[in-house]
Amino acid sequence: MWKTARQFERRTEAGRTLRIGEVAGATGISVEALRFYERRGLLGRPARTASGYRAYDEGVLERLAFIKRAQSIGFSLDEIAEILEMRGRGEAPCVEVREAARRKLAELDARLRELRRYRTELARTLADWDERGIEEGQFCGLIEHSHVHAPAAAAKATPHAPARKKTGKARHK
Repeated sequence: MWKTARQFERRTEAGRTLRIGEVAGATGISVEALRFYERRGLLGRPARTASGYRAYDEGVLERLAFIKRAQSIGFSLDEIAEILEMRGRGEAPCVEVREAARRKLAELDARLRELRRYRTELARTLADWDERGIEEGQFCGLIEHSHVHAPAAAAKATPHAPARKKTGKARHK
């Protein structure tokens, strides 16, 4: 499997279009994720073959590599879309990217401070629980009578939905 655009480009003919499954195989990004990126406007609308299959040009590989790189730095898909839009208008988004990275760093520092505070509080609570042993309650007295406050990010978290089972193999149009 080819994971970088340059590796894959060496294996394709000049000017050849790629179907969605080929793009997925070349990049390691799932077909569903590619469709999602397309709906979000990150990839634009690919051409369609006469039979309705998506026909991407090879430039999509570099664009996807950029998207993944930006995500690994911490940019959201909305932020990446904004960067791509700016570039599409002929603007250089570097100043905005640098400022967004500064904000992300400040937010990360604040979260780390909160997590350190939470860790200290949880360690103290665990030591208290070890001294108390078993405590009666409706479900678990230790939790019911604790005073630990989760960090803001954890308090906002929602339970994960169970993974959906895949049924059959779909055609990649």
